[in-house]
Amino acid sequence: MKLLIIEDERALQESIEKYFTEAGVLCETCSRLDSAINKLSLYDYDCVLLDIGLPDGEGFAVLEHLKATGKNEGVLIISARNSIDTKIKGLNLGADDYLIKPFHLAELKARIDAIYRRRTFNTNNVLVYDMINIDLAAREVKVNSVSLNLTRKEYDMLLYFIANKGKVISKHAIAEHLWGDEFDMADSFDFIYTHIKNIRKKLMEAAHKDYIKAVYGVGYKFI
Repeated sequence: MKLLIIEDERALQESIEKYFTEAGVLCETCSRLDSAINKLSLYDYDCVLLDIGLPDGEGFAVLEHLKATGKNEGVLIISARNSIDTKIKGLNLGADDYLIKPFHLAELKARIDAIYRRRTFNTNNVLVYDMINIDLAAREVKVNSVSLNLTRKEYDMLLYFIANKGKVISKHAIAEHLWGDEFDMADSFDFIYTHIKNIRKKLMEAAHKDYIKAVYGVGYKFI
């Protein structure tokens, strides 16, 4: 999962980022409305954690931007504002959920995970695709009843492929989704080739089927 944390309270932002990063989530952060809009214009995310009280404007503008640009990120609003009118406004603008500060990080993650599963896979905890069975809560993968030992990046890549099954995905899109804006510093896509080679080998050994097809000059398709 790739998460954008929009929060101007530095201590809380760092606490959330640390908690999610340790859980294997790729996190990016910003503390202002203008930088949030810029990131959302340049990159795609699975979920957005949105504080609506930002120093340079109301976070509701983020929801308006997502709606205007046709983007599909899941959004969880976090705010100390507890009025029913504020909650209704956020939900009517497209937010998936609203959590009042202060909150426990475990509850925050549970709500983000629920949004991610619902929006990406339309499921609760278990994802099934052909011979592939994934326990999303336990992060366990079985193929043809054989448990796969995947690295964190291989697991995230498999979810990304299944979420986009049948579509041609560019190497650039894979790199940006799994490594965030850090991939801009890479000299080549060799690291992508290595991960795809490894995950393809593990899937083929268990399923005796090649799910990942290269599309020459473009990228890959999961079938």
